Amino acid sequence: MTAPIIGGPSHLPAAASLTAWSCLAPALAPDNGAVAYVSDQDGSPRVWVRPLRGAGGAWAAETGAWAADSGAWVVDTGPQPAVDVSWAPTGTRLAALVAPGGGEHTQVWTVQPHGGDLRLLAAPEGGSAALVRWTGRGETLLAAETSPDGVTRAVLIDAATGGRQVIAAGRLLRPAAVSRDHAWMLLRRGPRGHRRMYEVELIAEALGAHLPSGERPLLPDLPGSTDDGALSPDGRIAYLVSDAGRDRAVLLAVRQGAGAVVLAARPDAELDRFALSVDGRRGLLVWNVHGRSELEVIETGSGELRPLPPPPADVVTSARIGWDGTMAALAAESPEEPSHVLLCDLDRGGYRHAAGMGRLDGAAGAELVRFPARDGLELAAWLYRPPHTQGPAPFVVYLHGGPEDQERPTFNPLFQNLLAAGIGVFAPNVRGSGGYGRAFRQADDHALRFRAVDDVADCVAELVRLRAADPGRIACMGWSYGGYLTLAALVTFPRLFRAGVVVSGIADFETFFARTEPWIAAAAVGEYGHPEADRELLRALSPLRAFDRLAVPLLVVHGARDTNVPLYEAEQMVDAARARGVPCDRLVFHDEGHEIRRVANRISFVTKVVDWLAAGPHFATP
Repeated sequence: MTAPIIGGPSHLPAAASLTAWSCLAPALAPDNGAVAYVSDQDGSPRVWVRPLRGAGGAWAAETGAWAADSGAWVVDTGPQPAVDVSWAPTGTRLAALVAPGGGEHTQVWTVQPHGGDLRLLAAPEGGSAALVRWTGRGETLLAAETSPDGVTRAVLIDAATGGRQVIAAGRLLRPAAVSRDHAWMLLRRGPRGHRRMYEVELIAEALGAHLPSGERPLLPDLPGSTDDGALSPDGRIAYLVSDAGRDRAVLLAVRQGAGAVVLAARPDAELDRFALSVDGRRGLLVWNVHGRSELEVIETGSGELRPLPPPPADVVTSARIGWDGTMAALAAESPEEPSHVLLCDLDRGGYRHAAGMGRLDGAAGAELVRFPARDGLELAAWLYRPPHTQGPAPFVVYLHGGPEDQERPTFNPLFQNLLAAGIGVFAPNVRGSGGYGRAFRQADDHALRFRAVDDVADCVAELVRLRAADPGRIACMGWSYGGYLTLAALVTFPRLFRAGVVVSGIADFETFFARTEPWIAAAAVGEYGHPEADRELLRALSPLRAFDRLAVPLLVVHGARDTNVPLYEAEQMVDAARARGVPCDRLVFHDEGHEIRRVANRISFVTKVVDWLAAGPHFATP
């Protein structure tokens, strides 16, 4: 009988955590009478609508929950997984973003809230469409379409007639907002980490087309990035979420003909999200405070900031203000509770649960740990201790993607099932992660990436220092960029870990740049390096070129429809490991892309990883 790689026998908890369903991207109906959201409660992410009014249309505030005159229903947008949903200002249509075949290419459809009149609005052949927002004028939708050659077009689409107007085009471009009269546009350009926002005047021609008449940079000559923004209804004020000229993202207002004014800033937090009411009078700010969310309301006319009570969840992942400005729909989650819909009264500050399955019995929480890297830079991690365990335990160091994503205390079925199998999880934010300022986010650019690999080893040292982990039973695992970092750590520190799990990870930067989508390659240059000018650096950073140092068993997981990190990266890992006699197992999902969206696939993924780590073949501790 073989012994486990790092843990004891796998005892998965009750199916609750494996089959736990989530509610994402909620949007309120214009009259606040219902909320639409994306949920996978029937096995695949689809659009759902839940009514919110009780008898006579009154709110049931005294009950502590919203009364529903009937249950939620599914809106038929076809068999494809849904990603996002948004409610038209007329209340008669929904816009839905779907992922055909579960891959990375998405399409925008429109449908009536009770189903019917399903129409395709945006689906560039071989490319991908993005749902930006309704403009507030009739049923006009602002969308982005990216073609296979990497060119993105900003498009105004009449959802009722299908009429289209292309109002901007270019590479590394995304429209952020359009004024209600369609006279002004807010346009983002540039690669990740170095994005710039521009104000564009749109000239209306006799036939109704709106054409750009030139662009004006809103924060010229300032280092940093502006990732998101909104326009006042008349287009005269741009509200920007930006760290341009500073270390942490703040809320700025730029009035036409004037400079930028800081409306909200915090020394201890980054602005994570901003939503503006349709009338432009009120905004909702979501702050990222060491990974947890805090909310504020701003009255834009006076600049008054008003903190809201702490939300009854750790992390708010989506926030949209209702059409009358009195309420917001939030998607929120914690380690113990899957993503669910909260409604927030912006006047009185109360929260109510509108959709979701609630807290899971027996789910474990997370502990924030801060510690220094070997060069003194402070790192942070979320520590999940296995229950009922005394003394050092087996652990998985889990590395998030991005690299500018951030590990936050959210619900993760994999973590909960590892814990149930007696395996702890240490989920760090190594240098390059978001949420800690621009300097920290850029601390792994180009050749500095070697220091991020060192951070992984420093995470192990901290686990041992805390006496949480058995140093002979630690595995490394990561998704996307975290998968790359896992491989890099395994070949850089071949005797540090007992096993490795790579999910949708990069093995070789040369093949990644050659095979990924053009716009992804262009956006990644500033982060990793140029495939030609920095060829030798990228080769030195590529773990596949040092696979002769791989000394522990490997599990490789990938989606066959992944066009972000193509399946070829996984195939290279498996072939190289097996050629060197290193045990290597693989799991490929033929109906998934870069992420695992379907519940059945998620169950297979979690079960495979936990069983492989907890009951796999034994290898001697170094």
